[in-house]
Amino acid sequence: MSGLIMAAQLLLGLSILVILHELGHFLAARAFGIKVEKFYLFFDAWGFKLFSFKKGDCEYGIGWLPLGGYVKIAGMIDESMDTEQMNQPAQPWEFRSKPAWQRLIVMLGGVVVNIIVGIFIFWMLTFKYGETYIANSSVQNGINPGSIGKEIGLQKGDRVIAVNGNKVIRFEELMSSKVLLGNTSLTIVRGDKTMDIKVPDNILNKVSDLGIEAFISRAPLLTSTVDSIIAGKAAFKAGLQKGDRITAINSVPVKYDADVRELIPKFKGKSVTFDVNRGAQHLTYTVPVDTAGTIGIGFNINEIKEETIKYGLIAALPIGANQAWKTFSDNAKGIWKVLTGKIQANKAFSGPVEIARKVYGGEWIWARFWASTGFISIALAFMNLLPIPALDGGHVVFLLVEMVKGKPLGDKFMERAQIAGFVILLSLMVFVLGNDIFKAFFK
Repeated sequence: MSGLIMAAQLLLGLSILVILHELGHFLAARAFGIKVEKFYLFFDAWGFKLFSFKKGDCEYGIGWLPLGGYVKIAGMIDESMDTEQMNQPAQPWEFRSKPAWQRLIVMLGGVVVNIIVGIFIFWMLTFKYGETYIANSSVQNGINPGSIGKEIGLQKGDRVIAVNGNKVIRFEELMSSKVLLGNTSLTIVRGDKTMDIKVPDNILNKVSDLGIEAFISRAPLLTSTVDSIIAGKAAFKAGLQKGDRITAINSVPVKYDADVRELIPKFKGKSVTFDVNRGAQHLTYTVPVDTAGTIGIGFNINEIKEETIKYGLIAALPIGANQAWKTFSDNAKGIWKVLTGKIQANKAFSGPVEIARKVYGGEWIWARFWASTGFISIALAFMNLLPIPALDGGHVVFLLVEMVKGKPLGDKFMERAQIAGFVILLSLMVFVLGNDIFKAFFK
């Protein structure tokens, strides 16, 4: 069932974004009197379509190939490769008859809409839900690093107080792009010592394989104080009580909730000895661990202070815009790291399978759906600006060259560039889809 939910969210989210992206081109073209012959969600490859109707001089429809969508703008060399039309005399309502600056606006229309949509979604989410975060100042017990964090020198209980010299206000900053994308320096407090630990440039290669929890757990450490006991479970029957501070398990000292969670499953089906402090008393209990590796206790999550900032409609706008800009710049930084060899391409790029699994997830939560769709909207805007023929960015580059030269590039050159662009995009699609399948089934 979760697989169907993932697929449904991906299909709905991308359909919304594709329609709005193409609508940007459509409205810009119509504003300048350019004829739009087709407006399609998905591609009607080889003439096959699921649905279509005609209104005015434009055909609207849904194709069968779910790889995006398109508008067919008259007098433009695009994915339709309609060279027959281009061999006819230019008409005043065609794309090629308009000034370069108008054509440039038409080509940027989709990207602009994607950016506006992303900002709008983040704005509305901020207005409705505010910003909820863990105050780093409340993380008194420090971090719980995974295998990647331990490799670079982090230890359980470290308190990270600064990133690149800037004070950490929100605990979530430690798992953000500002840490994972850069030559980052973490200032930590360990006992009575303060030191800096370097986060390597290529850490995303490992995080991509093992997940963010292998770097630093999203949950800060809690003390090993029991906060809840499930009636009828082993800990309840043995006599443990709320407020007991577990100090050792089978003579192995424990200090944090994570210590207890890591140790107990090692004794599945066995009885273990718990040393606890109850006020001034030092007590020992023998507790059987069930076959699932649990004894029925919980820890006090209220040790961590979570804060929520609420915003009015106007105040939420710059917060949403900043989130959109951060998403855009993170994409740019990620691409740069791929190009400079700091991050492997198969670690950096995700296709539809990975987006469905990791971005949308297997549970339909509307807040998460819209946050994910906003993120993808900004990512699509960035990807469409890449200077690859067949993408909007490729057309923009050619138009800028034309504006500098004072005359358009030749039709033959544009046709060949479009074909080259298709080959590049098809290769990228095969790569990311194959990479998705490998990650899903072989990792």
